[in-house]
This record gives sequence, structure tokens and C-alpha cells, in this order.
Amino acid sequence: MANWSPEAERILSERFGKDNVIALATVENGAPQVRYVNAYYENGAFYVITYGLSNKMRQLEKDPQAAIAGEWFTAHGIGENLGYFGKPENAAIAQKLRRAFATWIDNGHNDFSDENTCILRVRLVDGVLFSHGMRYDLVFEA
Repeated sequence: MANWSPEAERILSERFGKDNVIALATVENGAPQVRYVNAYYENGAFYVITYGLSNKMRQLEKDPQAAIAGEWFTAHGIGENLGYFGKPENAAIAQKLRRAFATWIDNGHNDFSDENTCILRVRLVDGVLFSHGMRYDLVFEA
């Protein structure tokens, strides 16, 4: 359950509830590994289409701790491999990702026939959001 204001959730949804480039950090051998990814935000989590055998997924499998940074926003989270993009259980979020990433999703970068094309969910644990001089401290209650 999210423990932040409706205003903070509105800002997160407006700012990140579409195609966004964010920095995603994972951990390998105690050292942070950072890369940019296209992400979509919804209900306390960021979603990324990625390759299941990529370094980020390998790192998250060993240590699910993740950090993200976007426009005036930083957060910690837990990375979860939701599995193949095309599996029935992912149909609802896959449809949202197709809409969010419509300008590039079918440009040949992704191979949706490959079962290693997966959805990464980063569930937020805590974060800090800034908007118009306001600071919002975000905490997720287990």
C-alpha cells in the first residue's frame, strides 16, 4: 500500500504514465550499474520491456534491489521479472505498454516472438518527488 498523498500520485501519473526515459540502477558485485531505459509508471511501479537475458535482468535475479531516477524524481524499488511479454497473464499491462510506447515499439528493436522478451516491473519502496517547489517523500508500506 502506498503511503503518499493523492497529489504525489497524480504528479507521478502525469509525469511518468507515458513513455519516459529514466535511469535504472542495479547492483553487481556490490557496485551500481546504471543505464537508461524507456519506462511507464502505474500504481507504484515502473514497467520496462527488456530482454530476459540482459545484464540488468541477470543482476536483478541475483539482487532485486533497484534504483531509478527521472525528471525531479529518485526512488528505490524491487525489480521483478514478470516473464514473457506475450503470456496471457501479462496481457493487460502489455496492452498499456503498447499504447505508451506506440511511437517505437514495433520498429524492430523488440522481437515479440522471442520468449525472452519480457516485462520488468520495479515496485517502488521509497522515493523523493519534487514539483513546483514542493517535496513529496514517498514510502511504500508492506
